[in-house]
Amino acid sequence: MNRYLQLFRIGNCIMGAFGVVLGVLIAVGRDIVDYPLELALGCITVIFFIIGGNSLNDYLDRDLDKFAHPERPLPSGKIKPQTAKNISIVTFIIACAVSVFLGLVPFIITIVAAAVMIAYELKTKKLGLIGNLSIAWLTSALFFLGGAITGHIEVTIPMGLMAFLATLGREIIKDVQDMDADFNRTTLPKQIGKKNASIISSILFVAAVVLSFEPYLSGRFEFAYLAVVLVADAIFIYSAAVLHQNPKKGQKFAKYGMFVALIAFLLGGLL
Repeated sequence: MNRYLQLFRIGNCIMGAFGVVLGVLIAVGRDIVDYPLELALGCITVIFFIIGGNSLNDYLDRDLDKFAHPERPLPSGKIKPQTAKNISIVTFIIACAVSVFLGLVPFIITIVAAAVMIAYELKTKKLGLIGNLSIAWLTSALFFLGGAITGHIEVTIPMGLMAFLATLGREIIKDVQDMDADFNRTTLPKQIGKKNASIISSILFVAAVVLSFEPYLSGRFEFAYLAVVLVADAIFIYSAAVLHQNPKKGQKFAKYGMFVALIAFLLGGLL
């Protein structure tokens, strides 16, 4: 792979852009065709934002990556650290600048997201729960941005909150799974114990399940959404039940549940 595409994590960029598209689709349904410019600018904003975040991550973790990920561009010597740092600065600026043309609310979402991302890479990543909350918010912000660029952010709030709850639960259970290896992080499981952290993850997954009924009960989405989201709910409930004995399996199934939930919202927006 090209060294810059490897630095940018192009797959993450594509998934981020898809999140914005899904947010717009949830907000306006098939009227998405009426927002070509907003959609393009939203995707550009997110792509440059993700490039900035990944470049900053590789710059700050370049010494650790010599052992953990020696194939990455910085530890392998394919890209100089200063180059990665400069790319991060420039792409964050571009993302924020492009978001100006989307309106005040999208601009605020982007600025806040940039601050959260930079703080995460510099500090909060090692602070356990605060880092978990940061990742959860950044995930939900994709959908909020999609709604905001159409002027209908309120429609994307249930999806954003579901993403927030599910992501937070999965991040916590990942910390339970990695508890013995996290020697340099003050994670929630270290503070309150594996059992209590697992219980919190289960509660978050169940809360996401409860919230998943809102788009159908409010009449925004039809039966196709409900049919698929019930499958996602079943996966989340299974994950909530199994994670206490097997954290790795629990977080793995939570990831599957999130994927199926995305399909449900995609159908809800299209049908």
